[in-house]
Amino acid sequence: MLAEERQKLILEHIRLYGRVRAVDLARELNVAEVTIRRDLNGLHSAGMLSRIHGGAVRRGQEQPGSPGQKLVGIVVPSSMYYFSEVIRGAESAAERFGVRLVLGVSDYGAVEQDRVRRMIALGVEGILLATAAGDSDPGAAAWVEDISVPTVLMERAFGSPSLKREMDHVRTDHRAGAVLALRHLYGLGHRSIAVAMSATPTSYWLELGCRDAREILGLTDQPEVVQLGRVGGDGVPAELDQLLDRCLANGTRAFFVHNDMAAALLVELAFQRGLRIPEDIAVVAYDDVTASMAPVPLTAVSPPKHAVGSLALEQLMRSIGYGSTIAGPVSHLSLLPTLHIRESCGAREIPSDR
Repeated sequence: MLAEERQKLILEHIRLYGRVRAVDLARELNVAEVTIRRDLNGLHSAGMLSRIHGGAVRRGQEQPGSPGQKLVGIVVPSSMYYFSEVIRGAESAAERFGVRLVLGVSDYGAVEQDRVRRMIALGVEGILLATAAGDSDPGAAAWVEDISVPTVLMERAFGSPSLKREMDHVRTDHRAGAVLALRHLYGLGHRSIAVAMSATPTSYWLELGCRDAREILGLTDQPEVVQLGRVGGDGVPAELDQLLDRCLANGTRAFFVHNDMAAALLVELAFQRGLRIPEDIAVVAYDDVTASMAPVPLTAVSPPKHAVGSLALEQLMRSIGYGSTIAGPVSHLSLLPTLHIRESCGAREIPSDR
C-alpha cells in the first residue's frame, strides 16, 4: 500500500472515531508500526491531526476533557462483577471515538433517574444505560423513554408495546446461553439436569432457555429450576444446599448454575459431602467472570460482556450522528454467548436412563 493510500485511511479513521492508535493501524494495514508512526508524524506536520503518545487525535482534542470533546454517560447497576467488563468495552470504544465516559453506579434497587439527571446536567451527549429492572417486567423502566438525550440500553430491551417508542439496545441472548449449557451436559450423557438461578434480571431469560432446551433435546425429566435466595450462617443459600441433597438422592449428577459464585459454592458443598468433581458430578456456570478461579475451574457460558459495552458505545455514536449530519437508525443487537470448557464438566459416562 502506498503512503498516500495509508494516510487517506488514517484520516478516515480520525474522522470517524476521533483518534487512532499506531499499534491498531499497523495490525489492520499489515505494515510495521514504525511505518505508521512515520505517517502520523507527517500528517501532524501538515496540520491534519494531532500526534499524541501511541497514536493521534483530531486537532483540538489533544487532552482528555479538552474543549469540544464529547461526554457520554454510562449508568450501570454495579461497577463490580458482571458490568466491570461491559464498562471496559465501552471505554475501549470511547477511546477510538475520542469521547470521555462519565460513570454512574446506581446499584440494584437504587433510584436510577437521579443518576441520569446528573449526567444530563453535566452536559453528556448521550447515555449508555443498564437499569436495575429486568426487561421481563414491561412497566419497570418506562421512565427511560423520557430521557432527553440519545440513549442505548445495555443488557436490557425495553420497547414496544411497553414503551411508546423503540429504543436502541445491545444485549446478550441469555436464553440461547442456557440452551448452550444444557446441550453440553446432554452431550456428556446427562438426562436429568438441575438448575439453580441467582435472583437477577438475567435469570428470567435463562429459565426460558431451560424450557427451550427441554423441547429441543427431548429431555425426559423437566430440569428442576431453583431460585436462590436465603443465605445461611455459612454464607451458602439454603436452597443450594437442599438442591444438592435432593439430587444426590434422586440420581441427578448434572448442574447448571447462575452465577459463577453460586456455582463455586455448589462445588464447595460437594466437597463437603465427599464428592469428586468432575468424576462424580458435572457443573456448568453462567457468567464466566470468576469461573476460572473456582477450586475446580468451572466450565462456563460466557456472555460477550466486552462486546456489549463496545457495540453499545458505537451505536450511541451513530444515534448522535457522530461523523455524519444524519443520526443512525434505531438498532437492536442480540449477541450470542460462548461456552468455555474447563475441568468441572468432564464427568464420567452416565447411564442413558439417568
